[in-house]
Amino acid sequence: MRHPSDDAPLVMDQVWWGYRPHWAKEKAPEPINATVEKVATSNYFKGAFAHHRCLVPADGWYEWLPVDGRKQSHLLCREDSEPIWLAGIWSERPDGKPGCAMLTEPARGVAKEIHPRMPLALDEESLESWLDPHLTDRETIRQVVHHLPADMLTHWPVSTRVNKPTHDDADLIEPIAS
Repeated sequence: MRHPSDDAPLVMDQVWWGYRPHWAKEKAPEPINATVEKVATSNYFKGAFAHHRCLVPADGWYEWLPVDGRKQSHLLCREDSEPIWLAGIWSERPDGKPGCAMLTEPARGVAKEIHPRMPLALDEESLESWLDPHLTDRETIRQVVHHLPADMLTHWPVSTRVNKPTHDDADLIEPIAS
């Protein structure tokens, strides 16, 4: 969900997962994540942070926990099964299509049990402010945008089938015995 321009209405559309600003060279990196610690100050991201913020709806996300020399997949999601709104930034890519990167932050709550970082999940009251293209000041954004409370998150182990992109079915989110 994003505003294609400052005065354009909000749209829900598809964007490329991989961020590369239109001014970047062809071999420039295409990160899928941007850290909250640097997104507002990095030359690569700060323009998008100020003017091109977006939201990605999700049921949850996967992380991998090292267990006995292997990695066990876990699904992290809301306890109440409601959608999670993940904060992102977007830019028109050199090919003219929009591309985005998810913002990540130090893990909070139960997410810390699985991985040191997590996507920036926003509470419902912050969504409109996050998308407001007229809010451009970092400190103002920090004051009006808030995390989804960490105690609303849960996780469980899931099948390692999630490791293969050819697997895409509802069984991928079902709990397995750990």
